[in-house]
Amino acid sequence: MTYSTITYERDERVAVITLNRPERLNALSMELCAEVEDAVKRADKDPEIRILVVTGAGGRAFSAGYDIADGDEGMKETVEEWWENLNYDYDFTFSVWNCSKPVIAMIDGYCLAGGLEFAQMCDIRYCSDRSTFGVVETRFAAGIVTLAMPWIIGQRSRELIYSGKTIDAVEAHRLGLVNEVFAADDLRAEAIKRAKGMSQVALACLQHNKRALNGTMEAMGFHAAMRYGVAMATLMDSTKTPEFEQFDAIRREKGFKEALKWRDAQFAPYDE
Repeated sequence: MTYSTITYERDERVAVITLNRPERLNALSMELCAEVEDAVKRADKDPEIRILVVTGAGGRAFSAGYDIADGDEGMKETVEEWWENLNYDYDFTFSVWNCSKPVIAMIDGYCLAGGLEFAQMCDIRYCSDRSTFGVVETRFAAGIVTLAMPWIIGQRSRELIYSGKTIDAVEAHRLGLVNEVFAADDLRAEAIKRAKGMSQVALACLQHNKRALNGTMEAMGFHAAMRYGVAMATLMDSTKTPEFEQFDAIRREKGFKEALKWRDAQFAPYDE
């Protein structure tokens, strides 16, 4: 199958899925999300594949999040519209969780908002030393569709979620958000090496271990918590906060870059 927004390749027993919109910092458009879901299912069905690696093209970003410009004929208005939209995003992030085989996120550069949500649903995260992470949707007064961070780093997630601040690779590793950090030039070789090492394990063993690990979290209420998060995100996104309305007004009048400048200026005195 030919893809427009991603690439798919096999390297021995490893499938590599690359988000391929570098000019948009690999923003998650509806087309890209659909293609990733298809590629994940394709690799999951392939008996020769044992490990999946997901990464971003261009060296600047894994993904900067959902594409705000995607289908933007005006933001969603009703709770029902937001519910439908956010559930689509939710299903996308769960595509790697639901894959029967381990999925590794190979992160180089920005990993923000929806991009970070997606990476957190992967089994393992390796990153370069120039990577940046952040729940930046908070600063847009937007909800977190897939609220997986508390399940990964616990109560330390509260500060990142409440503030929307970004952290570097060293801090992400200290918090346990990523498994290992590599020099940018070494990231791909090291991540693929580890993926190939895992791929020497029997496929049935990998699959049953993933089922056991996922099942343990689900027994602890993981799915119920995630669904609650979607409900809260729906209410949040359908609430017209003064901050979001000001941001959106500037975006419409002067463009997205000017709106970002305005938003960043609100936080600049406290980010130093």
